[in-house]
Amino acid sequence: MAINFDLNDLLAFRAVAELGNFRRAAEAVHISQPAFSRRIEKLEQALGAKLLERTTRRVSLTAVGRDFARKVQQLLDDLDTTLLGIRGIAATRLSEVTIACVPSTVYYYLSRVIVRYRESYPKIRLRVFDAGANEVLNAVARGEADFGLNFIGSQEPDIDFHPLLEERFVAACRRDHALARRRSVSWTELAAYDFIAVAKSSGNRLLLDQALAGLPGRPESVYEAQHVTTLLGLVEAGLGVAAVPSLAMPGKDHPLLVSVPLQDPVVTRHVGLIRRKSRTLSPAAQQLWDFFVEMKQPAGRKAR
Repeated sequence: MAINFDLNDLLAFRAVAELGNFRRAAEAVHISQPAFSRRIEKLEQALGAKLLERTTRRVSLTAVGRDFARKVQQLLDDLDTTLLGIRGIAATRLSEVTIACVPSTVYYYLSRVIVRYRESYPKIRLRVFDAGANEVLNAVARGEADFGLNFIGSQEPDIDFHPLLEERFVAACRRDHALARRRSVSWTELAAYDFIAVAKSSGNRLLLDQALAGLPGRPESVYEAQHVTTLLGLVEAGLGVAAVPSLAMPGKDHPLLVSVPLQDPVVTRHVGLIRRKSRTLSPAAQQLWDFFVEMKQPAGRKAR
């Protein structure tokens, strides 16, 4: 029996399987939505099976569709690897890499690595899944991301953790704040000011709670937010001070924000790359992984 579909049909199916939405999937493969629908119908007719369940709000995979999606992904990965081997990594437009990361690493670290990677391999499509530490770990464990950038995972039996750097927590405040000119500040001294903390569901909050357990006079939060980047926005607005990883802070030339090293105790976290032990990275993903290893120390990440 002749196979009445082509590579573009498989790419379209992969897009809708990942995005769960026809409009966004059509945009991802750069065709109109009617043309996209015809590709999916053509694929279903050729296979003689229904791959998708469609409602007014969302598209979901049937049991056959889920199995086929796994096989399509493997097929495209194999094809990608073959093309990379024949033509070189910079020559193919099929490669796609998904990296999961905690938001505090995005602006002043991950972005630098991606800029360099993009300069070397402009045809590789990158997808960044920024989420909390536990969500990043789960995305890597489930195979939804090629690898991750996280500060947890070293104790997981099925996860490889490759350490990149160790960073300390610092006090974030405005340049016009009373603490801004201090060389350092203790945790108990922060209690005198409105303190902005990450929520209890945050991996950073768990790390800090463990490190500061039993510390008398530790700061109590007036405001809470889910992500470190949100804390910095609240600090910038003059609502208080926050304790954040130094990697999340902008450089010393920022017009409004300044960081002051925290002590008594000094609290640090280890940031590293995580991937599933059973997963072999594609050539494109391995190249990005290698870039992170080469660029271990972000530029200009000193407090103040």
